Amino acid sequence: MKSIYLNIIAILLITSCSSLKFWESAEVDTDEPKPLSEIQKSIFLNENWVKKSNGENDLGNFLPSFSQEKLFFANNIGSINAFEAISGNEIWSKEYNELSSGIASGFGVVIVSDQLGNVIALNQNDGSELWSINVKAKVLSRAAIDASAVMVKTSAGELISLDKNNGEILWSYRSQLPLLTVRGSSSPVIADDKVIATFDNGRLGVFQLSTGFPIWDGAISYVSGTSELENLVDADSDPVVQGPLIYATNYQGNVSIFDQAQKRAIWKSESSSFYSPVITKGLIIVVEDNSKIITFSNKTLEKSWSSDLLLNRSLSNPITYKGNLVVGDFEGFIHVINPINGKIIGREKVSKNPIKSLSSRGDYLYVIDEKFSLFSLTL
Repeated sequence: MKSIYLNIIAILLITSCSSLKFWESAEVDTDEPKPLSEIQKSIFLNENWVKKSNGENDLGNFLPSFSQEKLFFANNIGSINAFEAISGNEIWSKEYNELSSGIASGFGVVIVSDQLGNVIALNQNDGSELWSINVKAKVLSRAAIDASAVMVKTSAGELISLDKNNGEILWSYRSQLPLLTVRGSSSPVIADDKVIATFDNGRLGVFQLSTGFPIWDGAISYVSGTSELENLVDADSDPVVQGPLIYATNYQGNVSIFDQAQKRAIWKSESSSFYSPVITKGLIIVVEDNSKIITFSNKTLEKSWSSDLLLNRSLSNPITYKGNLVVGDFEGFIHVINPINGKIIGREKVSKNPIKSLSSRGDYLYVIDEKFSLFSLTL
């Protein structure tokens, strides 16, 4: 009888433990940021200077802009600054209404956009206002600037060409806006007298710069879901133009390559990303929306390496810097990655706030966090 009771108790304990183990595994949060593992550092980052600012850089769309030896920077509360890019010394500053997007510069002008839909052009040398025009919708991305035109894309899905000298509208194109979109927008790109832009409907369009004539367009990906949420295919990343090829990504869609001569997509692979792909060292590198990094050979288009070492760490846009791949994360860390094998070779915590955007210029790496602190770093 005693042995029967012992057997019953043993069975209950085993069942209880099994249930507990199952319960614990069911509670594992697959969206939890992956803890950082120890690395062997071979790359070290040094801080040159930092500029503290105010505001909330939620979307990470306030990148700095560079022209000659100057760095131009703006925040969402309306502060606009020009600095010497190397020393960080201030050249001029201006205060405007709340801004909706980061700053663009080139051909003697600086372009910003405010929350009321005004596109504003300033003189690069002293910050004096040259012109302002209301485009009747917010501009959430940086403008693209040519010798004769300023290109902006609005939250209403409209691509607008403005005269660089006086701000007059030269032409416009309105894309079909889906019912539901991700809050964000890509910047148009000017290359070889053409304007290349991606839109919230998941399509890429190529236009004649001088007239706005649509040359061709193509789908980065097609909707395939049964609900508006599943059919979110916004292209919130800028297209990347390299010679005859255009690389583009979109959310819940693909990383795609378009051939300008054939005027069509020549390759696609399923991916979901908010950021432009990085093309370096013979690889196409994509940071996906869950912070997984995937790569493809640019020659064979076969998958190369992938890494989930930084999974769910809300990575910033990826960039190349001195031959390395660099990203920032939600804890204020900068990660330097060998682009050939995906190994993390450098790491530095530069801020207490999430890193929202990265830029590089020559020997310098520029970092912007969620509170609009601007850091200048070097290897």
